[in-house]
Amino acid sequence: MRSAFVAASAALFAGSALAIDPIVIKGSKFFYSSNDTQFTNSSTDYVDPLSDKTTCERDIPILQELRTNVIRTYSINPDADHDECMQLLADAGIYVVSDLSSPDIAIDRDDPDWTTKLYARYTGVIDALAGYNNTLGFFAGNEIANTVATTDGMPFVKAAVRDMKAYISAQGYRAIGVGYATADVSAIRVDLADFMDCNTKASSVDFWGYNIYSWCGNSTYEESGYKARTEEFRNYSVPVFFSEYGCNTVSPRTFTEVKALYGDTMAEVWSGGIVYEYFQDTNDYGLVSVVDSTSVKKLTDFTYYSEEIATVDPSGTNKASYSPTNTALQACPTEGSAWDALASPLPPTPDAELCECMVSAAGCVVASSVDSDDYADLFAEVCGYISCEGVTANGTTGEYGAYSMCTAKQQLIFVLNRYYEEQKSAGNGASACSFAGSATTKATTSATGTCSTLMAEAGTAGTGSVTATVAAAAASTGSSSTASSSTSSSAASVKVSASGSMMLQLAAYSIVALVTGVGMVML
Repeated sequence: MRSAFVAASAALFAGSALAIDPIVIKGSKFFYSSNDTQFTNSSTDYVDPLSDKTTCERDIPILQELRTNVIRTYSINPDADHDECMQLLADAGIYVVSDLSSPDIAIDRDDPDWTTKLYARYTGVIDALAGYNNTLGFFAGNEIANTVATTDGMPFVKAAVRDMKAYISAQGYRAIGVGYATADVSAIRVDLADFMDCNTKASSVDFWGYNIYSWCGNSTYEESGYKARTEEFRNYSVPVFFSEYGCNTVSPRTFTEVKALYGDTMAEVWSGGIVYEYFQDTNDYGLVSVVDSTSVKKLTDFTYYSEEIATVDPSGTNKASYSPTNTALQACPTEGSAWDALASPLPPTPDAELCECMVSAAGCVVASSVDSDDYADLFAEVCGYISCEGVTANGTTGEYGAYSMCTAKQQLIFVLNRYYEEQKSAGNGASACSFAGSATTKATTSATGTCSTLMAEAGTAGTGSVTATVAAAAASTGSSSTASSSTSSSAASVKVSASGSMMLQLAAYSIVALVTGVGMVML
């Protein structure tokens, strides 16, 4: 039903936002698809839902003053209507790069997983925006790893990249890139970039975003580290650009880095950058402040940025004469004291059908009276009796249970039922599905057809490799996806709720960016 709706809706876009020329990737450059002109990014950030025509009408002319040609949205509602804003943006020659996550549905660096809930959210955003020609690409994650200890979350991001690229292809959408936006952390900087561009093209990023704030005040190309970063990425195989920049430790921001970013030396490697951010907030990065729904006040930083961006005119690359030489993937980093993740194997593709098949076949399930807040205690108890490998996921060891991508409730049902079945075999089944009333028996549905195949591959312990996944599996998971959904907890292991720091940070980040835009200036 969902894919049919998308196909029908796409037809309505004809002659509107489709009229803008899509952006394509060739080698490590972006180009307009209909000619050989290079597309270079430069930017500003604005707090503006893509479904709100009034604020789009207010902000787009201001963005045009800054020669904006791309905005970045950190969170959108996939079920909202984006036609009017996307058309206004297209008319202004402005493209969109959208993050796929939301404040409450994201890969958590402290407890990373790649689940059916995340899959539904990500594919929902793709379905919502793929029909517009001015959708430039998607970010599968933003600053997930920020220390060596959190690099174990990157296999989950890489699995998301792999699955979203496969989904775009399976749905028959035009080629739209999927990338990652990284923090500038010296301890993991090179390994992280290599990890996301190694092993296979199918699981590697299509572009690389760099959130960098090292040019502060009247710095220089060398002092800021821009020279070193440029040399590091000179042979990277996909386009790279600054997905956030604009240090504010020196105020006002005079944006003297703009001339360097769009100068000939950096333009050889970088496809421009995105200024953080459009709206003024407590973090003091704004270019404008909101007056009301129809007007904004330009701040001092706006004046400096507009003056700097107006003076740059880099020479672009011609697509027809461009023959990429930096096409080789990077070497995957070696796991050790400075890197904590394996590039292969990656977490399994979330498959809601497998999870539902398992629940239908289970004879022992969690009682409806059990609150999700109590799942962790129940997990701890049952996993003290049996191995719970079938629901755990570990980016460091590369070990992923076949049911590690299911919801926390489904995972709990799997381990309860496994214990129950083991006890029945030993003649102790009468009381094995109790756990002081937290578990209860139910009628089972024997697995047949696809269910039988999927569960056989998963194995009794849930440690098998499932290859018989259904193409475009989001048909069953994506149809109910909403940006505000937070009804089901996800768990990579016996930890059943996303823990604090990443989610809190992301929520705070998105207060300023309910749908934050970052404009890339067209040059």
